[in-house]
Amino acid sequence: MKEQIPENIQLKLKNIPEQAGVYQYLDENNKIIYVGKAKNLKKRVASYFTKEKHQSAKLKVLVRKIRDINYIVVATEFDALLLENNLIKKHQPRYNILLKDDKTYPWICIKKENFPRVFPTRNLVKDGSTYFGPYPSVRMMRALLELIREIYPLRNCKLNLDRQNIENKKFKVCLEYHIGNCLGPCVGNQSREDYQKNIDEIKEILKGNVKHVIHKFEDQMMEYAANLEFEKAQDIKQKLQLLENYQGKSTVVNPKIDKVDVFSVLDEKDECYINFLRILNGAIVQAHTLEIKKKLDETPEELLSMAIVELRQQFDSHSKEIIVPFIPDIELPDIKYSIPQKGDKKQLLDLSERNAKFYRLEKQKKLDLVDPNRHSNRILSTMMKDLRMSTPPEVIECFDNSNFQGSYPVAAMVQFVNGKPNKKAYRHYNIKTVVGPNDFASMEEIVYRRYSRLLKEGQRLPDLIIVDGGKGQLSSALKSLDKLDLRGRLTIIGIAKKLEEIFFPGDSIPLYIDKKSESLKVIQHLRDEAHRFGITFHRNKRSKGTIKTELTDIKGIGPNTAEELLKKFKSIEQIKKKTLEELCNTIGKSKGNIIYKHYHK
Repeated sequence: MKEQIPENIQLKLKNIPEQAGVYQYLDENNKIIYVGKAKNLKKRVASYFTKEKHQSAKLKVLVRKIRDINYIVVATEFDALLLENNLIKKHQPRYNILLKDDKTYPWICIKKENFPRVFPTRNLVKDGSTYFGPYPSVRMMRALLELIREIYPLRNCKLNLDRQNIENKKFKVCLEYHIGNCLGPCVGNQSREDYQKNIDEIKEILKGNVKHVIHKFEDQMMEYAANLEFEKAQDIKQKLQLLENYQGKSTVVNPKIDKVDVFSVLDEKDECYINFLRILNGAIVQAHTLEIKKKLDETPEELLSMAIVELRQQFDSHSKEIIVPFIPDIELPDIKYSIPQKGDKKQLLDLSERNAKFYRLEKQKKLDLVDPNRHSNRILSTMMKDLRMSTPPEVIECFDNSNFQGSYPVAAMVQFVNGKPNKKAYRHYNIKTVVGPNDFASMEEIVYRRYSRLLKEGQRLPDLIIVDGGKGQLSSALKSLDKLDLRGRLTIIGIAKKLEEIFFPGDSIPLYIDKKSESLKVIQHLRDEAHRFGITFHRNKRSKGTIKTELTDIKGIGPNTAEELLKKFKSIEQIKKKTLEELCNTIGKSKGNIIYKHYHK
């Protein structure tokens, strides 16, 4: 491999220091195509060029495109992770994972000015203003702003409220003042100190420290009540109720859990979802799911490390404890990792994992709305892998037998196309060649009749055949495929109902598909639909069939009575042998006498 490495890179490899840092790979156009971090730059960079047999196909493509290497030495691995994160966001290299741009999410801004305004924004301006967020849910942010405006009267105008302008009476109160949304600081009706006190309390609420503000209001309310200022006390009480309602919706665990970050990982083949919850005083004050597109088969540990740095920076978190499902491959200064096995912290981790799953499901639903075939294509692709097929099963047919104590044997075939029922192709079958209750022979007959007809008419054969039953029914269906020389040309399986075992031809060991798998759900849907369709036909057949029996030829005996006798005694021959008492006990004295006299003339 060494002789294939460009000379300039060979020289770089010799001179790279064995220290922590960040490396950048450049292509022939001198464009950065990958940024990485390392505890030991020399060992890490060299591994790309010396461990070819351990590399994935994607990694080999990257290595072939490297034409130059730059590196930056830093003091610690944590510094390297921070720098790597910033460089990836700045250069967006082709082979690095993709992180969502935080600018797409809104923030709440407390503007740095006399009598600060509080408003939503998507643009962060470095002018000394304070920003809270970002908020993944605009609805959540608006609800929070509405709560703040209901509790605190604030100005929303852009007037320059410096002391000189107010003293010179440059402004007049507006409608907001008259309807009670503002106390009129523009005309000196509210002091800067009083206004700032409200802003300080708003900051505490936005930080999640609701308890602190509640205690303050409680003290104020008691003070007003003691001074017999009941209107003011009632006003504070209403504000308290709003805050307590907000806190009640947020609290999810023991309120003693304070200043904790929670991260969970949902790792998929080509993408990863990492959910972040920020906990203050036992309440979730921020939640966000980061979607990461994999580029070079990154491990969950690598992705979690990057996500922790990215999200803690993004949400300005300084928590000293981080709850995780596993220890990431990066040590953070003064940070304690926890992997809870039970208790309130484990509930928080489980909650975070559920949020990641809901995010993925919601994303899939949105994509399915845009591309309706995407859902079925994904299911068919999963079925192809689960059932060891070479192509997706676009057309699936399922067979089921029905009979009533051996009488009126019928069968049904249902067809699904692209994972959905194709009811126009459903078929009923009357069993013609089988006498008595013989499910195996019945299955052999209908499978032969179905596919001999398709071959004769030149119609498309299914990609997958499902037989409702275990090894016996599957073997019977295979006999018909052998007669038609179709074995090997079609995939055929049997599904046994009790344990949902999937049987393949020539394999005595069944396959157990994950109960939550979409593949199994489609197979079960086919089986249940075939059973429903067959039972409906059988009932109609049985109802019509009883009319044609010799029982209904007897004057005074109708279909219901005939069916009742057949249920009890199984056949006409058995009915003929029964005593008058047995017949009367089954269908009553009058009709019992009619039947008995008919057969004992």
